Amino acid sequence: MVESDRAVVERQLGRPPRAFRRVAVRCPFGRPAVTEQAAYDDAGEPFPTTFWLTCPHLVAAVSRLEAAGGVERWSRAAATDSGLGASLDRANEEQRRLRPELDLGVGGARPGAGSLKCLHAHVAFALARPGYELGDRIVAELEPRWPSVCCTA
Repeated sequence: MVESDRAVVERQLGRPPRAFRRVAVRCPFGRPAVTEQAAYDDAGEPFPTTFWLTCPHLVAAVSRLEAAGGVERWSRAAATDSGLGASLDRANEEQRRLRPELDLGVGGARPGAGSLKCLHAHVAFALARPGYELGDRIVAELEPRWPSVCCTA
């Protein structure tokens, strides 16, 4: 029997996913890596993150990057490098177009926030919406991007 995407995501997260809409990106092993979430969960509560990183390997790799000061470092890079700052602005604008009812940027960032909130959200957005330069640069630090064997099997 084939396991449903929702069941796989629940196993990856260790809990039922909130506001689950669909799998947006799959890993090389065909498992969910990034999911797309609805703007509101089943209880009617806002869910500010459109793309959610579910691949345990990537979640752990991004957590290590964050623990090493990655949020602060990439926030500074976006503030000081005009190209990266423009990339972040475009991604936030695209995010607002995807879900205008919440008017939030990547990872639930409020307009004019000035710093990144969560690298997991930026990695998920970059994987789901190719061409996001700041996110692509963060993803490039995740080596290896994918494990040599499936981490969800």
